[in-house]
Amino acid sequence: MASASCAAGLREGGFDGELALVGREADPPYSRPPASKGYLAGRESRDDALFHPAGWYAEHRVRLLTRTSVMKLDLAAREARLSTKETLGFDQALVATGANVRRLPADGADLEGLHYLRALRNADALRDDVADAERVVLVGGSYIASEVAATLTVMGKRCTMVMQEDLPLSTAFGRTAGAALADLLGAHGVELVTGDEVARLEGDDERVARVVLASGRVLEAGAVVLGVGAVPDVMLARAAGLALGERGGVRCDDRLRTSAPGVYAAGDVCEYDSVLHDGPVRIEHWDVAVQHGRTVAGNMLGADRPHTAVPYFWSDLADWAMLEYVGPAIDGWDEEVVRGTPGDGPWAVWYLRGGRVVAALSVGGCVDLDHARRLLADRTPVGEHREALADPATDLAAVG
Repeated sequence: MASASCAAGLREGGFDGELALVGREADPPYSRPPASKGYLAGRESRDDALFHPAGWYAEHRVRLLTRTSVMKLDLAAREARLSTKETLGFDQALVATGANVRRLPADGADLEGLHYLRALRNADALRDDVADAERVVLVGGSYIASEVAATLTVMGKRCTMVMQEDLPLSTAFGRTAGAALADLLGAHGVELVTGDEVARLEGDDERVARVVLASGRVLEAGAVVLGVGAVPDVMLARAAGLALGERGGVRCDDRLRTSAPGVYAAGDVCEYDSVLHDGPVRIEHWDVAVQHGRTVAGNMLGADRPHTAVPYFWSDLADWAMLEYVGPAIDGWDEEVVRGTPGDGPWAVWYLRGGRVVAALSVGGCVDLDHARRLLADRTPVGEHREALADPATDLAAVG
């Protein structure tokens, strides 16, 4: 997504030189959210998920190399050596290698019927595999497990979520939101097993059949979905000698420039100096990758501008709720202001630190997020406006 966005920005900005986009996946760049939602459920096609229509690359003279990896980035020679044995020379480069799923370190993790969800092909395999499954166990309490549990429940599967946390999605959104979302999942039949973790996986005839928890509880499972996080793929960057950051990504300045001249990073792998967060951040989400790509394109063309877009996320739990989030509160918050009543119509949570908005969660369209972006970007003190933030009848334009 970052590379496709950058390519579009370069062409729109007047760049007329050669462009090559190299990616190891079989598909052209696509949006990942459908893999746990509409595409998984069979409501969206592969083409629906594409960032650009399939013919866009040829029309805009972008050489698209799928099923291809950059094996070595030679910064001195300004060359990229590919898995096809071809070598591409470059003047400027964008490293947008994304992230890899974190594997579950447990006995039985090599059984059949276990699924990690990162790519469309993973969704294909999961959809086919659960066709005859009565119960699916999902490991994790964040986006992937919650979204897939909602999607599979709508598809007629009985789902059980196992998480170390006390509440789903609470790591990102806090306990108030987590409690409301736990009630929402439970009301639609998703069983939540909280404060527990997987001890081992057991199978019959090499296929997973049971999930044994640390508490000793045993869950029958026709299939298991593992959503236990992701780690940035910095293998290429490390081998090339690019500086890495403390948050696990490729270290960049506020222009998304790496330690090597003319080389940028974007997306999940990018750890950059954020002017909004007063320090280095690394944020995993496709919309952030798209915005990164735009910033890189501008700076490749000489704009020399910091990345200032306010990070935006969205997640939907089937058709039960739409969650939108701006921020995020990288270093936490010290106060929550709740707007509306969680679980009863649209609601929102404002996350404050030092009397200023550092993030906002809107559920069901409760808040016009343009106001949240403004308050966050302007660092507007809102301490005296708590009642206005909490009152759904208040016009947020008057706050700040």
